[in-house]
Amino acid sequence: MKMPQISPNLDFLWLEDSLTEEQNLLQKTVRSFVDKEVKPLIKDAYRNEEFPIHIIPRIGELGVLGPNLSGYGLPGLDNISYGLIMRELERCDSGLRSFASVQGALVMYPIHAFGSEEQKTHWLPLLASGKAVGCFGLTEENGGSDPGAMKTKAEFRGGKWVINGSKMWITNGNLADVAVVWAKTDQGMRGFLVPTKTKGFLVKKMEGKLSLRASVTSELYFDQVELPESAILPKADGLKSPLSCLTQARYGIAWGVLGAAEACVEEGLNYVKNRILFGKPLSHTQLIQAKLARMATRITTGQLLVMRVGQLKDEGSLHFSQVSMAKQNNVELALEIARSVRDMLGGNGIMDEYTVMRHMCNLETVYTYEGTNDIHLLIIGAQMTGTQAF
Repeated sequence: MKMPQISPNLDFLWLEDSLTEEQNLLQKTVRSFVDKEVKPLIKDAYRNEEFPIHIIPRIGELGVLGPNLSGYGLPGLDNISYGLIMRELERCDSGLRSFASVQGALVMYPIHAFGSEEQKTHWLPLLASGKAVGCFGLTEENGGSDPGAMKTKAEFRGGKWVINGSKMWITNGNLADVAVVWAKTDQGMRGFLVPTKTKGFLVKKMEGKLSLRASVTSELYFDQVELPESAILPKADGLKSPLSCLTQARYGIAWGVLGAAEACVEEGLNYVKNRILFGKPLSHTQLIQAKLARMATRITTGQLLVMRVGQLKDEGSLHFSQVSMAKQNNVELALEIARSVRDMLGGNGIMDEYTVMRHMCNLETVYTYEGTNDIHLLIIGAQMTGTQAF
């Protein structure tokens, strides 16, 4: 009788048997790339609070930037394949997945969905190849969970758009060649493509983070930034447009954090099998086995959730509240697992010789960004009750 796999994917229900040959090959290819070319760099990147920018062209060559988009030389992969990619990237570090997630879901997706043909033709091949980097400017200092309260404004004067305002917590900001910026206009909220070398556009790196350190986070400032009329995303319409971009990114996060959780469990399992305490391996104790069993069950539940959400996404019937459920549940389980494994490793768990403390700290950020844990619970609650409580 076939036994459930314990490592490295905790595939207790043999879900990988349902993957196509192409999906399995893709997963192995991305894992091999990450293991060989990124893992050796990530400890120092985290220590030094910097992203290893020299790997960006290699990430582009791998085809994992916007891979579930079609046309313009893009792969047009199914959404299960996209999820598998995000899982393998975050198995290494949340900062690596964040780079790819922002590039694909928050920059390439809005250009693909709302851009002009000229914008798509110019930017999508550059962004997919890693020859250009993008960022997504929605969040503001006093906005947070209420993007409708944004202060950034764009006015149309003399045939040009003029943007004033600021954005905060912007992933890839200091790396970006172009920013997808959302601003209030007399036509409602609209999106703009802003080349980062435009006069009046200032980018400042946010330093001193204790989480997601191998990821660049920035503040963006706009002081009378003038743009041609062609800079606007013509098909974007109101707040629902940037929120639809967030739905794309949240879907990838729901998959990605499973990679972080699986990496923690794999590390913890290897540790307790070899750590001798009171004359026997820790893995022989009831408390440790109970913890491991709960972790395996929670990860399996998360795997089932994203597989179904991915199917719905490919069918075109996905509702944003279903993505909220997957993001909320899976980030919460990943963070709880990371904390539990950190505890299992004792004092060793706080050392960066091991990965669990880094994953745990990163997941504290993922718990908050792209919609806080509480906001996603309220989205689900609103769907259940028919009443919006925020």
